[in-house]
Amino acid sequence: MAYPSNEKIVEMLKRLEKADGTLVIDRENASASDLLKYDLCQQFIKYLMKKKISQMALAEELGIDRAIVNKIILRKIEYFSADRLIDLLSKIKPVTIKLA
Repeated sequence: MAYPSNEKIVEMLKRLEKADGTLVIDRENASASDLLKYDLCQQFIKYLMKKKISQMALAEELGIDRAIVNKIILRKIEYFSADRLIDLLSKIKPVTIKLA
């Protein structure tokens, strides 16, 4: 197995600097609201994978812009209220919220 050249590594690092990352949440220190929103975003990802559809197709099902779907998929929870995510999710599947 050959390692990539230095030029290739530098090129990839430059591309990664511009990339919009996915949120990974610290479950021990996150607020209950952030955990709920994160878990709701996970449901959209599971739906995409189960149905094997694109973000554009999901956006059409939800009646929203693809950019909004992309923020949900990247778990950009700061852009959404829990109410908004629940309302959107309920358009594509039944939603049940259980409190522990």
